[in-house]
Amino acid sequence: MKKSITILLMVMATIVFSSSAFAGVEFLRGNQELMDPAKEPDQKKQQVVQGGFERSYKIQPPMIPHKIDKEEINMKVNTCMKCHSEKTYEEKKAPKAGDSHYVDRDGKVLETVSSRRYFCNQCHAPQVEANPLVENTFIGAK
Repeated sequence: MKKSITILLMVMATIVFSSSAFAGVEFLRGNQELMDPAKEPDQKKQQVVQGGFERSYKIQPPMIPHKIDKEEINMKVNTCMKCHSEKTYEEKKAPKAGDSHYVDRDGKVLETVSSRRYFCNQCHAPQVEANPLVENTFIGAK
């Protein structure tokens, strides 16, 4: 009898403490059921900044100071190179893709952008008007 009362009390305590442990917790999915498809996130407005963004550290890839939502980068097309290639950057008044972008992994200088550097937005990112998700006190080194 004592054993069954002890087990019953432990089960009740577990239920009480586990439900109170999640009180006030907001989940990333909100009230959405787990099996429901994820909702598409809101599109944030991309910032356009004349003169570009200041870099936070020496070897930071430059951030993209213009909209890129209409640009296309895939295996066949890279519209970034319409303005940033070695042949067109002066005419378009755009920064030239760095010399390192024209070198393959063996150190050979190429006529076109290296396949390792072809997908610009894996390093270069546009900036959007969004509130920070967490407090940030980072100060870059100059």
